[in-house]
Amino acid sequence: MSVVSLMRENIRNLEPYKCARDEAGGGMRVYLDANENYAPLTGWDGINRYPDSASLELRQAFSRVSGFPAHMLVAGNGSDELIDLLIRIFCNPGKDCVLVFPPTYGEYSVLASINDVKVVTCPLNEDFSLNVDAACDAVRRFSPKLVFFCSPNNPSGNLIDRKSILDVAAFNPGITVVDQAYADFAVEGAFTADDIMANERLVVLRTLSKAWALAGARCGFMAAGSEIAQKAYDVKYPYNVSLLTSSVAVRALEDVEGCKRRIAEIKRNRKLLMDRLRKLDGVREVFDSDANFFLVRFDDPVHVYNELKKKGVVVRDRSSQLHCDGCLRITVGSQAECDELVSSLEEIL
Repeated sequence: MSVVSLMRENIRNLEPYKCARDEAGGGMRVYLDANENYAPLTGWDGINRYPDSASLELRQAFSRVSGFPAHMLVAGNGSDELIDLLIRIFCNPGKDCVLVFPPTYGEYSVLASINDVKVVTCPLNEDFSLNVDAACDAVRRFSPKLVFFCSPNNPSGNLIDRKSILDVAAFNPGITVVDQAYADFAVEGAFTADDIMANERLVVLRTLSKAWALAGARCGFMAAGSEIAQKAYDVKYPYNVSLLTSSVAVRALEDVEGCKRRIAEIKRNRKLLMDRLRKLDGVREVFDSDANFFLVRFDDPVHVYNELKKKGVVVRDRSSQLHCDGCLRITVGSQAECDELVSSLEEIL
């Protein structure tokens, strides 16, 4: 089954919006095509103009650090926009479904529901690993248009075995999406352009919100084959990544060494914090992690969560999620923030 045949019929036949500036190409001197204000705000040169609808400079900058060729990349307003974009391209409302592996990132289900797309599930094992046979059986039974993997997984923090994902992707006649928002914190498991070239139905998501410290800028990327990438350009909003976001992101992506230092510091803090929490009374289990967060199982998670809030410390209660009973999810902060968390827990426990 071809990638194009998997798309909604109306999307396959879509006549996309075209900007006159794109049609004219480069080298223009006077811009009278887009009904912009000719006068920029003081101190904000260029902000009066619409950004490049294709985000070429931004994609080239991310290409240099990620290894994905720029032509395979689509930039978005965070990964969430790109998840929504994939659902809109491939899933017919009220008819198709997507497959997720709980416990996992909740936005896959939320965005599917917003688009009137059914969500079917195949739970991870209790140790948060993937049961490949069960995953393939779910694909066979439900015929999902999209299969979402999160690796490293949120909320569990662990990598999903790379070969297992590729095996499911090879079996799946639909689109397999691998969300790698936290891949920079893991020592292995990254998906590459070669993986996509080997399977045109594979899509990889990355973000600048985590390791690159740009959560407030909202910038994510989708790496995909040419047919999916081109259709994403046709369906997305014409100027979905702002000039401000693009400028900040391009500048941040130039500081590769700075990003590596921050990642190394977070990983050091992660180990130290996990070791300290394992020594506390009332802590039943601290789960290993390949991300910038980890799960901690407490004897009384509700009490711990509420008491931390009283002290001005917020963590995420994940105890209602599958296999996460009693668990709070803790993001690794600065050394000072980790110290304050431990001190607060020592008082509470």
